[in-house]
Amino acid sequence: SSIALFAASVSFYASAEEGLHSTFDNLLSKYVTPISNGASTQVDYDGFKKERTRLNEYLARLAKVEQSTFDSWNKDKQLAFLINAYNAYTIELILTEYPDIESIRDLGSFFSSPWKKETAPLLGETRTLDEIEHELIRGTNQTTKTYNEPRIHFAVNCASVGCPALREEAYTGGKLDVQLEAQTKRFLADGSRNKMSDNTLHLSKIFDWYSEDFERKEGEWRGTSMLTEFILLYKDAMQLTEAQVSALKNDTADIEYLNYDWALNATR
Repeated sequence: SSIALFAASVSFYASAEEGLHSTFDNLLSKYVTPISNGASTQVDYDGFKKERTRLNEYLARLAKVEQSTFDSWNKDKQLAFLINAYNAYTIELILTEYPDIESIRDLGSFFSSPWKKETAPLLGETRTLDEIEHELIRGTNQTTKTYNEPRIHFAVNCASVGCPALREEAYTGGKLDVQLEAQTKRFLADGSRNKMSDNTLHLSKIFDWYSEDFERKEGEWRGTSMLTEFILLYKDAMQLTEAQVSALKNDTADIEYLNYDWALNATR
């Protein structure tokens, strides 16, 4: 029947997507380990180095996806693809010099940042990590942002201790909302990077660097147009007291941004 055919084709596409990311999913599950009661993760770059061929086969598979194919996907599937690409290319960038580096910043020079190296063939062009993050994922040069999704900041990983955790599985369109929500709660529950003491909100520098994604002049996200409103969505993860919640609601809390730890997020 046509219904059975439709159901079969839907499950084929779901498995085709998981198939696209299955190698990366497998590598992440093997070489990314939770630390700090699950608040963050460490990466076994030695393990990734042993299977670098597999990682590069995965990147080659991503590079074969044509723009027209990408455009035919729904937004969650597109975004999962872009986040996985960013994270996988970042790991590969680290492997180019690992173990002789202590930070991703060692891969740049005085004149060039590691995020501005043209290293990533994706959707018909060789791109930099910055282009994948800012242009494709965040849509900074688009009049209407394609994805309008602040939680991507807890999913893209820059191989540093200060970053939100690299997730132990690949992102997929079907699970993206659940995965992004889990990553956001995980990061905000980590008191070493985000906490409120008395009347002061101590936040990761990420909220400062990307403030425009949380302070929205046009187009709100889940009813929030200010950073404090976004934080209040996750008041339980941050274990805020009633007094702290009302200070945030009444805009009487102070906000301080913590120093960012650029050390490599490697298994020690």
